[in-house]
Amino acid sequence: MSRADDPPEDPALSARRALLKGALAAGALTAVPGVAHAAVPRATAAPYVNPLVRNRADPHIHRHTDGRYYFTATAPEYDRIILRRSRTIRGIATADESVIWRKHATGVMGAHIWAPEIHHIDGKWYVYFASAPAEAIWDIRIWVLENASPDPFKGTWVERGQLKTAWETFSLDATTFTHSGSRYLAWAQHEPDMDNNTAVWLSKMADPLTLTGPQIRLTTPEFDWERIGFRVNEGPSFIKRNGRIFMSYSASATDFNYCMGLLTIDARDDLMDPANWTKSPTPVFTSNGTTRQYGPGHNCFTVAEDGRTDVLVYHARQYKEIVGDPLNDPNRHTRVQKLGWNTDGTPDFGIPVADTQVDSLNLKESGS
Repeated sequence: MSRADDPPEDPALSARRALLKGALAAGALTAVPGVAHAAVPRATAAPYVNPLVRNRADPHIHRHTDGRYYFTATAPEYDRIILRRSRTIRGIATADESVIWRKHATGVMGAHIWAPEIHHIDGKWYVYFASAPAEAIWDIRIWVLENASPDPFKGTWVERGQLKTAWETFSLDATTFTHSGSRYLAWAQHEPDMDNNTAVWLSKMADPLTLTGPQIRLTTPEFDWERIGFRVNEGPSFIKRNGRIFMSYSASATDFNYCMGLLTIDARDDLMDPANWTKSPTPVFTSNGTTRQYGPGHNCFTVAEDGRTDVLVYHARQYKEIVGDPLNDPNRHTRVQKLGWNTDGTPDFGIPVADTQVDSLNLKESGS
């Protein structure tokens, strides 16, 4: 069970933080384009330590009104839903992890527990996640948990059943948001008789458990970079800035070809009209051999502790070549970095940052 505050650091972690502090003063951290690590002002928080959480894919961070960050993600065993919380993003790395729900031994919700997201709606907590019956592990659908307690680490998580869409087909990666007084659900699903694995869909919601319809297709795999290995658009996430709404999504197989695309709409336009959405013809976030980060994707957005700085949350691997099925490789790690903005008001994702490096031979105490 996670505590309300960050857990006390062990001596090893305290020593590591001291090393990082000294490295900042000495300018010893690996340089990242657009981020001047050595010139960080005294009052500015240190860069994030990456990976933030190891062996946790499809990360989702919800910043609640209590000021805390709530984290959930896919565990590589695909058998449970976990939850952490912290007063800071960096604190998620060492926060206690609680298992709030486990898969069923038989029947529905018995396999492939994927991509949970936690949301607080109308005074209750909800977790949207994907799962399949234990006896038919690829019949993946969207399911919902509900907790009426003010504290999601307490109370009871109630299984509220399957969230029904227009078809009984492969579906996953549900996320929800509000705009202009309406609540929406976006998700990935296979459309019958289409030559893709999944497209991304959007519908209004009557309540946290019910779609009102119609459901519209926002994006389907059409470009070559969306159709490598598998024809996939999935993992939608939304951010509203500069008079527009941006939807990121992930494409292709979950190996080093996995990458992110972007849709854009004017915030004044009807979100339920597909013609109002513009799709970028090239990916916005891809593998990078220089920083040695591969398959970045399934992201979400949050905001830093200052309430202003946008933060990109995603997973990636630290190597390109995978033996066997990528789904059986457990080493997709949660990562975070600052999300930039271009002069035209569009998001600048940059490149996936390198692992945090500390040059132990050039450490200095900052004295701050």
